[in-house]
Amino acid sequence: MIVAASTECYHELPLIEAISKLRDLEYTSVEITLHENSNQVKPSQVQQCVDKAIALCRDTHRLNIVGYSVEIEAEGEKYYKQFEAICELAKATKVVTLTVPSGEHGTPFNQEVEKLRRLVAIAELQGVRVGIRSQIGRLSEDADTVSVLCDNVKGLGLTFDPSHYICGPHQGKSVEKLMKYVYHVLLRDTKKDQLQVRVGQGEVDYGKLVNQLERVKYDRALGVHITEMPDVDHMVELRKMRLLLDSLL
Repeated sequence: MIVAASTECYHELPLIEAISKLRDLEYTSVEITLHENSNQVKPSQVQQCVDKAIALCRDTHRLNIVGYSVEIEAEGEKYYKQFEAICELAKATKVVTLTVPSGEHGTPFNQEVEKLRRLVAIAELQGVRVGIRSQIGRLSEDADTVSVLCDNVKGLGLTFDPSHYICGPHQGKSVEKLMKYVYHVLLRDTKKDQLQVRVGQGEVDYGKLVNQLERVKYDRALGVHITEMPDVDHMVELRKMRLLLDSLL
């Protein structure tokens, strides 16, 4: 396993500046954010000019790209066109894993399955795979639903974020069964009533998580995903998490 960080840790900065910050903190690998509402790279921009997006994402100051976090706001066929362009970007930059959000609460299960099957099929054409992100307020907040989705969509995996199972409405459920689906990992520290707290003040058992992942032979990234908090030194938190994870590997 390797330690990485998401450029969403610096979501208000342009991509190059966010990568520079993470490099200064001695991260060697990065997950790049492709969100339509971000200041970094937007899915609509990728579709408009894939070559330009490839050049931008390759300028990582020698940091290794471990994945892309994708949030597309377009609807209908335009959504899938933007996703196809992102898959082209992933193949060109030798990225294997794309993370997408699952459907919001209320999304019909069969509709979600059909959408995810189509995304997986598009991605497979470029040698890329798709993981849904653990997220409160979406179908993936429940570990049981994640298992059913991954079993019904061949090739679908999970971008595992334990915080959303510690703090969410389904807290207390075992997540052991999810380990076999994990394609990527996002980490911060968390309490049952607060999604993000300072490193060391929460309830995430990093050592146990690493052992669980090792048992299923997970050998990819542990991605740090810490956003800014009021009156907290953001760089100190990112550095502490890197050192903590490094010490476990």
